[in-house]
Amino acid sequence: MSDDLLYNEKAELRSRLLADRRALSPEQRAAAAAALAEQALALVPAEATVAAYVSVGAEPGTRPLLDLLHGRGVPVLLPVLLPDNDLDWAAYQGPERLAPAARGLLEPTGPRLGPAAVCAAHVVLLPGLAVDRHGLRLGRGGGSYDRVLARLARAGAEPLLATLLYGSELLERVPAEPHDRPVHAVVTPTGVHRF
Repeated sequence: MSDDLLYNEKAELRSRLLADRRALSPEQRAAAAAALAEQALALVPAEATVAAYVSVGAEPGTRPLLDLLHGRGVPVLLPVLLPDNDLDWAAYQGPERLAPAARGLLEPTGPRLGPAAVCAAHVVLLPGLAVDRHGLRLGRGGGSYDRVLARLARAGAEPLLATLLYGSELLERVPAEPHDRPVHAVVTPTGVHRF
């Protein structure tokens, strides 16, 4: 498949998935976020550090999960978007320690730990719009998490990679490029799917 065709296929799929997310009611989103939190706990072993993110807009909600992990004393790293779209990291210290940032994101206000801090995580939760049955993830197209995955690979780090999705976003196939790295699991409101 040519680069143009692949780009168009990804763009069309992203557009459809984002429209489907926007069509969900606030009540549906809240119920999904609560269920995702309960399901995702199964991926977090004792004494683990989790790299996560703060969901925004119609993304599958991460707030209940962040609060559950924080309440249990699990160290959680959250991304801080850098000007070049790479990610720095800082510890999650509760919802009151999040501040508005670029692109409508919420970021932790604590000390920055550096882009390599993610390499210490045992579980890395990656945002995505869909994942296929082989674990290939379709992101938003900004490349931030492609850099994270490349950084983990260069460091020889092997955390569990998982994406939180609505049930309808686990697809048979997503368009992929040779550099795309698969995730190990998808968490939906109804369960954990491992690849």
